[in-house]
Amino acid sequence: MGNTSSMLTQYDIEEVQSHCHDLFEQQEILSLYQRFCQLDRNAKGFISADEFLSVPEFAMNPLSQRLLKMVDGLNFKDFVAFLSAFSAKASLRQKVQLIFKVYDSDCNGKVSFKDIMEVLRDLSGSFMSDEQREQVLRQVLKESGYTSDSFLTLEDFIKIFGSSRPEMDVEIPVD
Repeated sequence: MGNTSSMLTQYDIEEVQSHCHDLFEQQEILSLYQRFCQLDRNAKGFISADEFLSVPEFAMNPLSQRLLKMVDGLNFKDFVAFLSAFSAKASLRQKVQLIFKVYDSDCNGKVSFKDIMEVLRDLSGSFMSDEQREQVLRQVLKESGYTSDSFLTLEDFIKIFGSSRPEMDVEIPVD
């Protein structure tokens, strides 16, 4: 499976399915493999940050730099695992884990007021001032029972997102 010029065997497909908690059908995995091979221009068996940036939707995403830290150097199995959070079959926990990782840029398992402010800055750009972002964030945290001194964990994120199921489903085109 490391050599992207080879075809996937049935064993490889089943291994990837198992690794991704059976969120993708075999045909979807084959389609993802074709896309992976297209992105892996040098057939190294992994996708670099530059190769990810060749996807226009990814490059235009205001959070692309944060996402690049998560995807740089992924092999096929990890590429599919990363994408599994975008599956319609993914659980709330799987979706929120990805969102949490975007906010937890230092990977310490906690998200601070500063971490959230950085993401808000990435998302809103020059449309909001830091003062406006801070005011909105303080209000949202207050309504959720937190303060600007709180450190949010994955479980806190699950509690906050629990009633609103994040919409991040992507359909995998099957040839």
